[in-house]
Amino acid sequence: MDLLTSAWNYFLNRQDLMFEVLKEHVNLVLWATFFTIIIGVPLGIAISRTERLRDIVLGSVSILYTIPILALFGFLIPIMGIGSKPALIALVVYGLLPVIRNSCVGIIQVHPMLKEAARGMGANNLQLLFRVEIPLAFPVIFAGIRTALVMNFSLATYAVFIGAGGMGRIIMQGIRTYNTGMLLAGILMVVITTVFLERLVGFVDNRIQKRFSLGD
Repeated sequence: MDLLTSAWNYFLNRQDLMFEVLKEHVNLVLWATFFTIIIGVPLGIAISRTERLRDIVLGSVSILYTIPILALFGFLIPIMGIGSKPALIALVVYGLLPVIRNSCVGIIQVHPMLKEAARGMGANNLQLLFRVEIPLAFPVIFAGIRTALVMNFSLATYAVFIGAGGMGRIIMQGIRTYNTGMLLAGILMVVITTVFLERLVGFVDNRIQKRFSLGD
């Protein structure tokens, strides 16, 4: 209880700082998610057409995914320096696998009979993609985006090691100064915000599932 009281007191006394670093954190994650979607969804759709290309892309992205984030920072710093840019690139790399994989799987799982019916009604390739395949695959695609977003919210705390700010500033400073109240306040802020974000995105996901359900 004393530790929780200490964390609460720190939060009350340093609200401005807490919300400032939280804003940095959310901004970094949202931009990373945006670029992950822009890159990952089209790439996932493209590799759904060719099995050989699918194996190459998913294998390559899986290898990148296994690199520890601090090691990835080490590769990026000599190229991009420190700050938000290398942190953004690292988060995009980590978010690509679930987005690419789910986009690919979602398109593949669209029933061939539905595609044949659309072609029978005169749909060309673009119409088939945007009017049939993407709407039907969207719940699966969105689930990949949800995974990347929530995962990167936690990973973004490591951005402090390259001067990108975020909630890692509070956590790292708490460790360095042995300020357990500050440390716990930072951890709880990350946990609570991640849970809130997961529930919010889950709510949107459920709405999308109902919207595109073939049973509705």
